[in-house]
Amino acid sequence: MDKTQLSVLVNADAEQVWLMLREPARIAQWHGWEMDGLQEEIQQIYYGDDVTESDDHLRLELGMGDVFTLEPVPDGTRLTLTRGQATGEWAKYDADITEGWSVFIQQLKFKLERHPHTPRRTIFADGTSAAHTRLWDALGIDTGWLPDAGEPYKLTLTTGATLEGKVWYRTESQLGLTVADYAEHGDGLLILAQQAPVEGVREHPGAQVIASTWGLGAAAMDAIGSQWDSFMETHYPDA
Repeated sequence: MDKTQLSVLVNADAEQVWLMLREPARIAQWHGWEMDGLQEEIQQIYYGDDVTESDDHLRLELGMGDVFTLEPVPDGTRLTLTRGQATGEWAKYDADITEGWSVFIQQLKFKLERHPHTPRRTIFADGTSAAHTRLWDALGIDTGWLPDAGEPYKLTLTTGATLEGKVWYRTESQLGLTVADYAEHGDGLLILAQQAPVEGVREHPGAQVIASTWGLGAAAMDAIGSQWDSFMETHYPDA
């Protein structure tokens, strides 16, 4: 069986990318989002007894067989995660784990390319919808009219917010957007993720919102958080 591979081209040399994978403080700037227990999760995933790293700092093998490889290329470093096969109680979460890694490596790329020296602050919201609501429909996003990755966009969402920036990446289930209002200097990153029903995990479609911000004050953070909390409570209330 072919293993799933997730890959991004990072505009940085392999040494910088390796440090993002091996220093706890740097990992916390792209892995997941701010939450209680993040440091413990990082220790478990990246520093467990079953974690091995190559002498040339181009290969990192995690638990469950997940493997990071770094390939220096003319434009930077090709970072690839080859997924292992989740077993036992984790098997039913395998698709969600893959989707999570897809988010994380995009956040790593964004952090290293756009805000390598500034701490991030994150807003996270998730839930499920008994109404089988598609996230794009709930937000009023016509993905058929969105430009390609790297191209500028401007959207007015059903939340009333107007977002502007560039499309960072697109997959069938995820949309990454740079957002000018999510950073004091430069831009921030908004990732919207649709989740399909999974037997034994969630009965109805789910959604995740991960907003990575830089340099915003408390009032701006509260406004963004309130906006997304209100949206999720309306459309995906089973948080």
